[in-house]
Amino acid sequence: MKIVVLDGYSVNPGDLSWGALEECGEVTVYDRTAAEDVLARVNDADAVLTNKVVITEEVMAGLAKLKYIGVLATGYNVVDIDAAKKHGIVVTNVPAYSTNSVVQMTFAHILNMTNRVAHYARENREGKWSASADFCYWDTPLDELAGRTLGVVGLGNIGYKVACIARDFGMDVFACTSKNSADLPAGIQKTTFNGLLGISDILTLHCPLTAKTKEMMNKLTIGRMKPGALLVNTGRGGLVNEDDVAAALASGQLGGYGADVMQDEPPRADNPLLAAKNAYITPHIAWATTAARKRLIAVAAANVKAFVGGSPVNVVG
Repeated sequence: MKIVVLDGYSVNPGDLSWGALEECGEVTVYDRTAAEDVLARVNDADAVLTNKVVITEEVMAGLAKLKYIGVLATGYNVVDIDAAKKHGIVVTNVPAYSTNSVVQMTFAHILNMTNRVAHYARENREGKWSASADFCYWDTPLDELAGRTLGVVGLGNIGYKVACIARDFGMDVFACTSKNSADLPAGIQKTTFNGLLGISDILTLHCPLTAKTKEMMNKLTIGRMKPGALLVNTGRGGLVNEDDVAAALASGQLGGYGADVMQDEPPRADNPLLAAKNAYITPHIAWATTAARKRLIAVAAANVKAFVGGSPVNVVG
């Protein structure tokens, strides 16, 4: 079986092994693949693995041998699922491999904005504490999470765990979710999206990007939030209107924006959020802990093995 990995570098830049996948067949790994090179690189492959390289119907139509597409991620919008069904190609993904890592990054952003860790590390390097007349030094408000209200949009694997950890911080937790109120654990209360906007000191986004949720955070919805509230986005960049978020930061309507995702990745150099006051942007790395990437490769290889064995798992579409 010939297996081609189209964009393996982000998943494994060299610190991990493709050994489990190589047990399934002859493996060729490309660091990156441009759209115009996909057909040539996958021409005689039985299986292709992709992270961000888009597999269109046009590509599938030109690959007579292709039987399997493995997405090296949870989201599978890079594959035309309807076209895959048409051509009899099995498509799988890797669900929930990065839950712990993304939850950790969510709180890294929350704690950075409330405790200002990066700010004070920078101040110390500039000698501010050394020059202080007191044993301590601070020049910003420092916020305690206990007693604050966290609004969670979406209670999937990640949102649910964020909500549970927030309870342990002593926060009041409200969620916008399709789950029934009776199915939520004690300390997590269900409300509407509009309800969250008005009560949240911190609002964190963990819902899928759909036509309904696209740019759900915009001038209108941000205007309904508490002045100075914090917004966190470790979900999808398209959940927010970035120009509106930048404007809200400038006006003070938003007290801070912590995000690991952006609409265009990598972002344009002139994206307003890159220079916006109180915007803290990490470069889409929440998923990329060593532990999460090891799980990703392990599950991706197990998906291929299951397909070869005639009982595919984690099939999407």
